[in-house]
Amino acid sequence: MKKVHIKSFGCQMNVYDGQRMADILGEQGYEETATPEGADLILLNTCHIRDRAVQKVYTELGKLRDIKTAQKAEGQETKIVVAGCVAQAEGGEIQRRQPAVDLVVGPQAYHRLPELLAEAAGKRVVDTDLPIEDKFGFLPAPKPQVIRARGVSAFVTVQEGCDKFCAFCVVPYTRGAEFSRPVAQVVAEVERLAEAGVRDVTLIGQNVNAYHGEGPDGAVWGLARLMHRVAEVPGIARIRYTTSHPRDMDDDLIAAHRDLPQVMPFLHLPVQAGSDRILAAMNRKHTGDEYRRLIERIRTARPDIALSSDFIVGFPGETDADFEDTIRLVDEIGFASSYSFKYSSRPGTPAADLDGQIPRAVMDERLYRLQERIEHHRQAFNAAMVGRAVDVLLERAGRHPGQLAGKSPYLQAVQIDSETNQIGDIVRVVIERTSTNSLFGHKFEAGAGSRKEMAA
Repeated sequence: MKKVHIKSFGCQMNVYDGQRMADILGEQGYEETATPEGADLILLNTCHIRDRAVQKVYTELGKLRDIKTAQKAEGQETKIVVAGCVAQAEGGEIQRRQPAVDLVVGPQAYHRLPELLAEAAGKRVVDTDLPIEDKFGFLPAPKPQVIRARGVSAFVTVQEGCDKFCAFCVVPYTRGAEFSRPVAQVVAEVERLAEAGVRDVTLIGQNVNAYHGEGPDGAVWGLARLMHRVAEVPGIARIRYTTSHPRDMDDDLIAAHRDLPQVMPFLHLPVQAGSDRILAAMNRKHTGDEYRRLIERIRTARPDIALSSDFIVGFPGETDADFEDTIRLVDEIGFASSYSFKYSSRPGTPAADLDGQIPRAVMDERLYRLQERIEHHRQAFNAAMVGRAVDVLLERAGRHPGQLAGKSPYLQAVQIDSETNQIGDIVRVVIERTSTNSLFGHKFEAGAGSRKEMAA
């Protein structure tokens, strides 16, 4: 078989897209390989959310050019494909900067990979159209053995694009307008995953809680109703979703956290900043106090919920007082984890033309302080788990013989001593200690739903 090496950068959406491109290419006689050396096709699935991510792509392409040249000298033809959001944003500029690239394809056109690769046999090709047709209807279903090889947890894209137009964000320009997959299509995919042993699904989208897919009854379903339907799929024990916008966190979705045991008590809900002035400049359409009140409602419905968020420091015009508002919000809410970044100006976004760009040294200092507070709260949350019993989904072998690794309901990495044949089971674990990035414990009793129990 021909070999393809796929490397995905960035978000969970890119992980999902990378897997679906592997499924497409598998139908064309390609098998995946872990390294680019020896591959007939090398595919970079790219992220455009920050400038650093873009520069990493070009650095990688320089290395791949050398591999392509070396393999050609040995008689092996190699094609290089750039897919994803950098492809959508930069198009033919990629091939200008790196002539070794054979094909550039945007995230809404990768279902056309076979015909685009055939076209690229005689010339370099760029396809960054945003097609009218639903690409998901053209994607082949992954084979059961492929699903099993990917593990017991899986991402399922249910929504793409965004209509929010936050001032710093390129998503509306690289992924297009909001689009939601039909309920039946999503459920069919989840059923295939479950039949192959998947226990934990994360429903993903650029703005996933804006989901508005057509239901089998012809009505428009929101994300909460979709999750109720996914919870009915035999074998699915855990449901998560990401990434959400505070403005789309409606009553039905909050109630789903209370009413659906499969919905995990962990929510990633980006706030981006604590200052109302900066939130308005970002076009976030919520204030700091509105976010706080929303968190109160969510915690009232699900008292054991843990929260995660995204933060940007150094947005144009951010003062020391604005930044202190962000620190105050972090300390008041006490996030279990968060992602934080320095503002990165993206060409074509409204924020790129704003006055008051913040010096790099100031952003560095603010990011250091913010991450210090975030880490303080993360470690406090992890330390509070010691002595508690939690259900852990065992996902893979651990680092050491006789050890298995899994995830708590709060997405924490957990290590225990256990038999390899328990991968895919949910076991009750008493947490004994923590390290920087993991929890360690011992089995207490069978949790809610081992595969053996469900089969019986």
